[in-house]
Amino acid sequence: MKAADFMHSQKARNKKLTEGPILKRLMLFALPMMAGNFLQQIYNIADTLIVGRYVGAQALAAVGSAYTLMTFLTSLIIGLCMGSGALFSKWYGAKKPEELNRDIRLSFYFIGAVTLVLYLIVFAGTDIILQLLSAPEDVYGPMHTYVKIVLVGIGFTFLYNFFAYLLRSVGNSVVPLLFLAASSVLNVVLDLWFVISFGLQIPGAAAATVLSQGVAGIGIFVYTGCKYPQFIRPQGKLSWNRLGTIVRNDVFTGVQQSVMNLGILMVQGLVNSFGTTVMAAFAAAVKIDSLAYMPAQEFGNAYSLFVSQNYGAGHKERIQKGTKIAAGVSVLFCAVVSIVVWIWSGSLMRMFVGAEETRIIAEGVSYLRIEGIFYFGIGCLFLLYGYYRGTQRAGLSLVLTIISLGTRVLLSYLLAPRTSLGVSAIWWSIPIGWILADIVGIVYYRRDI
Repeated sequence: MKAADFMHSQKARNKKLTEGPILKRLMLFALPMMAGNFLQQIYNIADTLIVGRYVGAQALAAVGSAYTLMTFLTSLIIGLCMGSGALFSKWYGAKKPEELNRDIRLSFYFIGAVTLVLYLIVFAGTDIILQLLSAPEDVYGPMHTYVKIVLVGIGFTFLYNFFAYLLRSVGNSVVPLLFLAASSVLNVVLDLWFVISFGLQIPGAAAATVLSQGVAGIGIFVYTGCKYPQFIRPQGKLSWNRLGTIVRNDVFTGVQQSVMNLGILMVQGLVNSFGTTVMAAFAAAVKIDSLAYMPAQEFGNAYSLFVSQNYGAGHKERIQKGTKIAAGVSVLFCAVVSIVVWIWSGSLMRMFVGAEETRIIAEGVSYLRIEGIFYFGIGCLFLLYGYYRGTQRAGLSLVLTIISLGTRVLLSYLLAPRTSLGVSAIWWSIPIGWILADIVGIVYYRRDI
């Protein structure tokens, strides 16, 4: 397909980020992504909330800790898909459909192979992983059950994220939202049905997650094949030399996501050593935390695709102007959310546990208020990740992630077990890591412009 014909065929359906008012285009593109991430968080929160309210604090601790593990295991796949999305967006902005088609097919084969390997590793090593997490004896069994079932959904995670990032890379952020919305609603319905009506408890919550993931993954795969056959229909020979470039790019982003969640997983192991009460508080508070900074995170992802399209089109000045606008929007998001979390942290915690669980609520409130006043730090970090990923320098995003998470893990393990700060040292180490990474990222950005 000729470049002109390809772009014309897409123009009516997709939002090009290389032209038009920057703020308007960014917001129209980002809002469906934010809504999608919100639904993803609801999707993730459903198991925790329903299990916590209807099964008990012990089950809440088990599912919450298992969720951290699952986030780490799936983060590699999501990161690889995110890295490929930046490449797809570059070719779309450069109006090169043949290169786009080639990279889509190569990326699909590569990430699909990684998914299969991940299946083999995690199913064989579940017991070892749970032991490394220092799970208390009273939650080990429920954690093992939940993880074994929910791991089945890794393949569906691959399908959904690959085609979601593909569609977003060419300006279609609405369709991934629709499939995620259907999946999220189904997950909540199945959670209530399996856990409450059938009394299946933790196995029911895990099964609900897998089934709803399947709907999103298979659905978006079929949709893309029917509506955008030019993306996946073979056009010419594959260049295996190009595969090396794709692997390097995707691995940087995949490792960045994995390192980010590995750090969280290591912190989870330390949190577990403080007992079931702290585990339950952390499980609930982390879900609230993730939901709170979600607008800034997804806006950073939208900004990354804006940068990537304009990078492919050679619009350097538009990138610089867009960066200033994006920074202002991100600060506004974070300021509003910080106020909300500070005021209503107690009420938010009581959504997950009963009012009688005063120790869990108090610890969760402490976590949320410390993190909440520093959301501007992670908002800035998401933009920096997006900028370097969009300009094909995912390695710098990885460096910033290592600084942020390395600081978090180092301070947590040095201070929490050895000082009077106790578990509060873990909470304070998180924003300190954000800010240090921001400083490094901004210094490199100033040299870049």
